[in-house]
Amino acid sequence: MSSVQGQAHGFEFTVEKVLRLRLQNRLTSGVMYVLMALLVVWSVEVTIIEDTDWERMGSLGNVIESAGRFVGVDFALFPDLFEPALETFMIACLGTLLGVLICIPATWFGAHNITPFKPVTYPTGRLMMILSRSIHEIVWALFFVSALGLGALAGIFAIAVRSVGFIAKMSAEAIEDIDPGPIEAMRATGANGFQVLLYGILPQILPQVLGVIIFEWEINIRRSAILGFVGAGGLGLVFFRQMNTFNFHGVTSVIIAIFGIIIIGEVFSYFARKAVI
Repeated sequence: MSSVQGQAHGFEFTVEKVLRLRLQNRLTSGVMYVLMALLVVWSVEVTIIEDTDWERMGSLGNVIESAGRFVGVDFALFPDLFEPALETFMIACLGTLLGVLICIPATWFGAHNITPFKPVTYPTGRLMMILSRSIHEIVWALFFVSALGLGALAGIFAIAVRSVGFIAKMSAEAIEDIDPGPIEAMRATGANGFQVLLYGILPQILPQVLGVIIFEWEINIRRSAILGFVGAGGLGLVFFRQMNTFNFHGVTSVIIAIFGIIIIGEVFSYFARKAVI
């Protein structure tokens, strides 16, 4: 009888403990939600309400009038957009290709299971990825414009360096997640490191890596379209000139051209991913 009472008491204690933990979790979640809401309200107050020049913006009618200046297309500008559009497209293609080449040592060093000397090469590879992702492509473009001068070459290098962070990181993580069975079997038969990489690792990660490269190339088309703002060539430079000359219909024409290039990239990316994945 005493044992039954003890079990009942223990069951009641367990239920009480579970209910108390649930109540604590709900209170903790409630406090977190309240803090997040306060943070959002504070962010809106600081970044939108206080930081906006409402007097300069004017009334709603003034805003609509300012936006209305861009309604219209400068059709005479379209023949002059073909070469900058092609340049933008080639900046994305060549920048991505160069980025893939730079990614080879970064991926090799940054994959924990194949890095040559973990205390040195692994942190080096990860540092290359972090440095690439931490700095915006506009900043990279400013750096290369100052080093190489105005033109598409600076844009190509900016796109290439910016691509390293994403492609190398995803490729390194894919290598770290491979099935170790085939690798161990190849090493047991006397295969060298290059053979293991070529026949054991590459076939396992190739579809995923190609998908990542195609996705990054698609993003680079968008990036290359705005690098001209800092002198890196392409449609961005034409956009900047149209804004400086207050040709607002020309600005709309450049936006349409950028939109067209992005659509072409989306279509090509879709079929390319279907072909390799």
